[in-house]
Amino acid sequence: MTIDRQAGEAYWRANIRLVRTLLVIWALVSFGCGILFRPLLSGIPIGGTDLGFWFAQQGSILTFLVLIFFYAIRMNQL
Repeated sequence: MTIDRQAGEAYWRANIRLVRTLLVIWALVSFGCGILFRPLLSGIPIGGTDLGFWFAQQGSILTFLVLIFFYAIRMNQL
């Protein structure tokens, strides 16, 4: 196995691990906080509404945007 091939495989392992991690975070925020944990978050007010509703409407989208920028920064480092 050549050094280039080893470097390419290491790059793709790191890339796939990063993508999996970010997708799990996004799923937990969008599905978890917006749907599953909404009753637990309903008592916390934010912006005139409860935190569960906020995550369902805006929080998951904002989290997704943050994850996109984080992914771009990490891929530049790889």
